[in-house]
Amino acid sequence: MTPKPPRPDWFNPIAAFLGAAYLRNAFTKGTEQEVEFLVHALGLEPGQRVLDVGCGPGRHALALARRGMEVVGVDLSPDFVKLAREAATAEGLPAAFAVLDVRDLAYDGAFDAAICLCQGGFGLLGGADDAAVIERIVRAAEPNGGVAITAFSSYFAVRGLEDREDFDPGTGVLHEVATVRDEAGEERDFDAWTTCFTARELTLLGEAAGLRVDAVHGVTPGRYRVAPPALDQPEVLLLGRRRA
Repeated sequence: MTPKPPRPDWFNPIAAFLGAAYLRNAFTKGTEQEVEFLVHALGLEPGQRVLDVGCGPGRHALALARRGMEVVGVDLSPDFVKLAREAATAEGLPAAFAVLDVRDLAYDGAFDAAICLCQGGFGLLGGADDAAVIERIVRAAEPNGGVAITAFSSYFAVRGLEDREDFDPGTGVLHEVATVRDEAGEERDFDAWTTCFTARELTLLGEAAGLRVDAVHGVTPGRYRVAPPALDQPEVLLLGRRRA
């Protein structure tokens, strides 16, 4: 039986151990390409307000702020939020960050757009509260405001199961024992849980949350593109607008 997360903030010890070393991971190197794609896909412009849900150390939020957008990033990890704040302050960027559980997100129409990328807070819920959290993300955008959400693909996860990984078909949760390395090069094993979705599941959740779905793409970190979901693409990117 797949073990379940011991507590809602199970990722926080991983974030505390990683610190800035998180940004050395290969998947973070494609931030600029991802943001450039989303700016065009959502029609974002300088001066608009964007919410980044599950922002981590702020890589997408900071990239958007550099393009002149006013960004608010929220994440459950105080260590990641601290890194994001320090980076924004150092560059004088219009980005603010707060420690917040996505289950407590309470904005309503406060942003021109809302994003939740790289599984963010949405994919770390252990197979629970998915529908309610997507509804909160969508509601944060103003009517007709853009929404972008990525989720790890169930099909990709099952096809590529490795040692120390198991997949729960009942919840769609991929459990793994991951070896991570901190800034000093020390390695430590952590249990990690990623909720995975099919393109259809993500679409239905978005529609039920009040999203007018415009597109669903199969993407790879650092290579967002206009393409249908595919078995060899690790993520599903949902794009839409909050229904008026």
